[in-house]
Amino acid sequence: MMASVLLALCLFSTLAMVGLIWFVQIVHYPMFRNVGEHEFKAYMELHQKLTFFVVGPFMLVEAFSSVALLYWQPPQTDTRLLWIAVGLVLAIWLSTAFLQVPRHGVLAKNGYLENHHTALISTNWLRTAAWSARGVILVVLMAQMSAA
Repeated sequence: MMASVLLALCLFSTLAMVGLIWFVQIVHYPMFRNVGEHEFKAYMELHQKLTFFVVGPFMLVEAFSSVALLYWQPPQTDTRLLWIAVGLVLAIWLSTAFLQVPRHGVLAKNGYLENHHTALISTNWLRTAAWSARGVILVVLMAQMSAA
């Protein structure tokens, strides 16, 4: 019972982030170019504050449930996939902390800088790929558990 609830929470939070990260990568980040020069700093500060309230809960639930699944492993699921999924969470958090957040900070402090904006978009592909892979893995894990 606990394992199925955890897997459902993990799948839900991950798929929410998959949709969100693809939207951010394809639509939201590229549109930073279109924010006016005088409005950009305020826009970035507000972006950081508001994004936290959307992304934070999903990321926390995803991380907690991913680690908890190692303890309460669903029946018939591949342990290796669970460990890969946890590794991907770690990669996402490290990328966020050391690549994306600092670039957001520079843009919020200094205004629009093309090189930091370009770096933000290019490094965000790491998170986009990692979350997409997590989505596939968790769908597979859910199918394995359902087949048991």
